[in-house]
Amino acid sequence: MSSSRYRPPQRDSWFAPLSIDLLVKVLNVTFLHPFVCWIIPLCFRAQTVRWDAPRMIVSIVWATFITLCWVAGVVNQRIAYGLPREVDLSEEVIVITGGASGLGMLVAEVYGMRGASVAVLDVNDMENEEARGVTYYKCDVGDKEQVKKVAGEIEKDLGTPTVLINNAAVVIGKSLLNLTLDEIDTSLSTNLLGPFYCLKTFLPAIIRGGTGGTVVNISSVIGHLGAAQLTDYAAAKAGLTALHRSLTAELRETHPEIRTVLITPGQLSTPLFYGVQTPNTFFAPVVEPVDVAKEIIAAIDNGRGATVAMPLYARWVDWYNVLPAGMQVLARLVAGVDRGMKTFIGRQGLKDELKTR
Repeated sequence: MSSSRYRPPQRDSWFAPLSIDLLVKVLNVTFLHPFVCWIIPLCFRAQTVRWDAPRMIVSIVWATFITLCWVAGVVNQRIAYGLPREVDLSEEVIVITGGASGLGMLVAEVYGMRGASVAVLDVNDMENEEARGVTYYKCDVGDKEQVKKVAGEIEKDLGTPTVLINNAAVVIGKSLLNLTLDEIDTSLSTNLLGPFYCLKTFLPAIIRGGTGGTVVNISSVIGHLGAAQLTDYAAAKAGLTALHRSLTAELRETHPEIRTVLITPGQLSTPLFYGVQTPNTFFAPVVEPVDVAKEIIAAIDNGRGATVAMPLYARWVDWYNVLPAGMQVLARLVAGVDRGMKTFIGRQGLKDELKTR
């Protein structure tokens, strides 16, 4: 089933296909790209424009500035994440939690078709039961005994894991006063304890393999902002982000051959948040799972660490906490972040809708 069927119903608008992310993407391959910038003074020169002409000087200065920014970005990436590790997909054993549907299933199918050994851990059955190269293991990642048992089966069936993708998540979608204690336990077990259990179980095996590896943690922008009706989910994702950063610091000192990747998306077009109305599709567009999957796959393929936030506002969300408290409240009102969950249906609601059709 394609991800387009899971797209939450959105408000119609004449500029729906247009977003600030699209504009920035166009700029990045035109006026903000070194190659294109240097084409401009060369074109001027081809028109016999003098070197000391104002437009020639401005174009050269701009091209030099953009080139220096590009070089600084490359240096920054190298300092932050070190040299990439060698990746041979035929030797990779990739463990994906929550990979029976949505984003996890996309990544699993891609790697399965490309020759890697893929293990999917999920409490739900695989939507595509015939996915090539993918082995399904029924497992609740919030149960440490189940994780331990499945880890043994994976090593026996597929080999020593080299990549772990902590993707499993649940969204209850209720206010704190309406959440039951069992629902809180379920949410925190899957969204926060699950990654802990999987890391404790699979990371030693990745290290033992001796060829390096990659750990991918999928957090959420809600972990930075919080939102009404998402107290449990926001707390878990904030904890996962903190876990990732601390783990990265530890591995940098003890096992530098292990790469870590943190993914911080905004609202994803998956069943998890089905029904949620995006307050502003221009500044906060819904993120397609295929776009996130591309970033995850690129990081793993290139053997590099990364911190990926999308859409554009997610890259700057940390600056929100720098604002005065009053401005933060106004920003939330304008953005509508606390109103989005009022139309929440979720995965179970989607299933009920499909049954009645």
